[in-house]
This record gives sequence, C-alpha cells and structure tokens, in this order.
Amino acid sequence: MKILIGVDDSPHSAAALEFVKKMTWPSGTEVCVVSAVRPAVALYTEVYVPASEQVERILEDQRKLHEELVSRAEMALRDRGFKTCARVLVGDAREAIIEMAKSEHADLIVVGSHGRSGLTKLLMGSVASHIVTHAPCDVLVVRPRTKAS
Repeated sequence: MKILIGVDDSPHSAAALEFVKKMTWPSGTEVCVVSAVRPAVALYTEVYVPASEQVERILEDQRKLHEELVSRAEMALRDRGFKTCARVLVGDAREAIIEMAKSEHADLIVVGSHGRSGLTKLLMGSVASHIVTHAPCDVLVVRPRTKAS
C-alpha cells in the first residue's frame, strides 16, 4: 500500500500525521510525506533589487522550511517502522498532491482539515475539499481532536 500524507505547519496536519502513525497498516506500506511550496509573486519590489531575485529568495526560504517540515514528519514515521519518502513540491498544494498521487500510483491520500466554511472557505479555498473531489484514489480527511471529543 502506498499512502501520501500532505503536511503543512498546522495542528490539522499534525493530527493527520498522528492518525497515520497510530493506525495499523498492511505490511510493506510506504508513507510518502508531501508538502507544497506555492510560488511567490512579486507585486511590489524595491527599485534597487530585481524582482526575480526577491522571488527566488522567498521561494528558497519557503522550500527550506517545507524541507524541514517533511523531514521531521518522515523521521517520526520512520521511528514507528514505516518505509518512508519525503518530497517538497512547488505549486498549488491541491494540484501538486493530486499529480503526485497519480504519478506514484498512491492508494490513499491523508490530509488534515482546517474546518473552514462559508466565506472563509470560498475566499481561501480548501485543499482537503479539492483533493477529495479530484483525487485518483481514496482520501482520508482527519480533523484534530477537540477537548470535548
């Protein structure tokens, strides 16, 4: 079985990672930790610094943060005995995760839900909703546990 787990730096993502770590999966299951860096767009730039340099610097900083994030998640899974891989993709997380699931022939995608609704969901979009409706495989959406649950 091949599982992709989409991560970002949020408690929702941490809940998805914890869920995968706690579950019993078939022998030989591989878990690939994926995070996506959205390309930066220069809307305003200082006259003395070319916009392309600023965009490249921002993208590189974001890539480093995401690499640390997937590395930590991968180590946590490996410590639990999983066969793992980790990838940082460039692009919209919704499309990047779906494309990776297709190319890697994933059996399952696991993502956390931010629980947005209404106007916030309309304006910001929902990675989980998009993946659920467009994925080539099964999708598991994990919500963080609240104190009441």
